[in-house]
Amino acid sequence: MILNPRQRRLLEVVRQKVTMSVEELAQQLDVTPQTVRRDVKQMEEARLLARYHGGVGLPSSVENIDYSQRQVFNSDAKRRIAAAVAAQVPHGCSLLINIGTTTEEVARALGRHTGLHVVTNNLNVAAILADNAACEVIVAGGVVRGRDRGIVGEATIDFIRQFKVDIGIIGISSIDEDGSLRDFDAREVKVAQAIIEQSREVWLVADQHKFGRKALVRLADLAQIDVLFTDAPPPPRFAEVLREAGVKVVLA
Repeated sequence: MILNPRQRRLLEVVRQKVTMSVEELAQQLDVTPQTVRRDVKQMEEARLLARYHGGVGLPSSVENIDYSQRQVFNSDAKRRIAAAVAAQVPHGCSLLINIGTTTEEVARALGRHTGLHVVTNNLNVAAILADNAACEVIVAGGVVRGRDRGIVGEATIDFIRQFKVDIGIIGISSIDEDGSLRDFDAREVKVAQAIIEQSREVWLVADQHKFGRKALVRLADLAQIDVLFTDAPPPPRFAEVLREAGVKVVLA
């Protein structure tokens, strides 16, 4: 689903207030309740919002949006983020790249780089970069998740710990107001933590919809991130947390 400006504003308002009634949303957005109900229905089908008794709120914090939906959701922003990352990745460096639709866009944007050595637990990333003859791709072992071709498990962690790379590029499901980075799958989180540990610099790729989203499992703190690539200025409360953590923010 590609959100129009009204729907993006609706999502931001719900994130700020946690839950709101249809009538309150209509008043806040200066539209009719019918328009709100129509927007909420579409966004609920995309699992961006959920309807509860008496109101509208954020969806479950324990289950992510389906991979096929994440592939197309905010895809233009992800491509811009990927292009910004590729512009700063030097030729001839080593990378660790994890699971995620934004990191897959980064892989596409690196298609003309030369001399890269890429270690990944994402079969989609490996397949994309395998088309680049000037890039060496190393795939982690472990359990392959059929839904998104991510590789997870203890074998994956052990494999990644053999390397020390120049840059780790990670995606995330949630940036919380307390500065914690969160995701939905504990196994995926453990692999991402290993990537952070084995990277001299850590670059986070996250579109604006990750700010304030709810997810169950803590992955890391913003203080462990060197650079955040995103598509819009972070909301004020997050901008302050980023400053305190010393994270460089690159806007695509």
